[in-house]
Amino acid sequence: QTRKRIGRGNGSGIGTYSGKGLKGQKSRSGVSGLKRLGMKAMLLSVPKKRGFTSHFPKHQVVNLEALNATFAAGAVVSPKTLRAVGLVAKMNVPVKILGRGELKIDNLTFADVAISQSAKEQIAKHQGKIK
Repeated sequence: QTRKRIGRGNGSGIGTYSGKGLKGQKSRSGVSGLKRLGMKAMLLSVPKKRGFTSHFPKHQVVNLEALNATFAAGAVVSPKTLRAVGLVAKMNVPVKILGRGELKIDNLTFADVAISQSAKEQIAKHQGKIK
């Protein structure tokens, strides 16, 4: 069944005022949805957004103990190589190396990663380089 088109004469059953009643703002064309709903109803339908969102990205964290299982002596540790071995998920988020666990590999070269103070001490102890 086709829908009834309003404002197409009295013979259609929805003519004259076309279901809008008499005068007033709501009977005119171009009334905004806010006027129909009411501002309060619109405000109540939107969830409250509280708090603060930092625009500084959170680092992806990799601990030294995870490097022992995936890298050999003399390897380069960078976001690209960490992504290749599956230790980080995204390339566009910065990476930070933390000092949990003990590093057992010598001569690692760290490039384009942030490193915590405790991790730097262990890297220096194992003749690692930080670029």
